[in-house]
Amino acid sequence: MATIPHLLTYEKMLQMPRETEGREEVVRGELCRLPPNDYPHAEVIQRLIRRIDRQIDEKQIAILGSNFGLLISRDPLTCRIPDLALYWRDRMTIRDNLYHSPPGLIVEVLSPSETRRRKEEKLQDYASIGVPEVWIVSPEAQSVEVRLLSAGVLSTSAILIAGDLRPTLFPGVSIPVREIWPD
Repeated sequence: MATIPHLLTYEKMLQMPRETEGREEVVRGELCRLPPNDYPHAEVIQRLIRRIDRQIDEKQIAILGSNFGLLISRDPLTCRIPDLALYWRDRMTIRDNLYHSPPGLIVEVLSPSETRRRKEEKLQDYASIGVPEVWIVSPEAQSVEVRLLSAGVLSTSAILIAGDLRPTLFPGVSIPVREIWPD
């Protein structure tokens, strides 16, 4: 006899205790436990945060790294945890300790266990809420794929192995690609 999986709802998610080790995403009602970020994943995120932080006014722009929930959909419930996001503070909507508005930039750092399917599902979710730009960082290839939202799809705009990363909605921010890789 087949069993019907129990899908998590928004209301039930809000009642759950906060995870203390690792992270949890909810994808189409299913709870997915994510392991803590490992090296070089965590180091790349920290390097990006440090470089961006030096170039912004924190009263106007928020940098969030791997510790927040981004609501994609209430039904079926989908709540992602991007590796890094930049928000203009006046465009942030927070309810129930979740971000309900799209950031101006999301950065996803690929892990060795990342599958193409999982990556594309995330990108579809981000596109569905109107995230205008996503950087897909590959520590293994030492490359950054820049995707921009056009006609509801996050399409590849560039793949950088050198030069500078410049987020389209955050003028004045420029990060040399070579500086994000651990030594």
